[in-house]
Amino acid sequence: MPKSLLGQAITYSLNQWDKLIAFLQDGRLEIDNIRSERAIKPFVIGRKNWLFANTPRGAKASVIIYSVIETAKENGLNPFKYLMHLFEQLPQLPDPKDLEALDNLLPWSSTIPLTCRVFKS
Repeated sequence: MPKSLLGQAITYSLNQWDKLIAFLQDGRLEIDNIRSERAIKPFVIGRKNWLFANTPRGAKASVIIYSVIETAKENGLNPFKYLMHLFEQLPQLPDPKDLEALDNLLPWSSTIPLTCRVFKS
């Protein structure tokens, strides 16, 4: 019966079929978003602190730096060393709009120095 719990489960499965197929065909996709939820947990816990960002520009700067830090962590980098690398390299770029040069500074780039990487034993 369509209104039974089993019928509802089947209807839900059929409505999500394209997402299931995409997940099964692309091994890079995760079945849930637990990693992203875990990454933002410190910010959710401290959300009352963000009320004191003073200005919209200050809030935007905070969002950008926290995003860079969490992305660095997710890519196996030491956030402090990665930020130091960025602060050393970004001012030396001849053209700050050179996308290829900026790509080399992204956390998943193979050109990031080994000193920025976290090695787990």
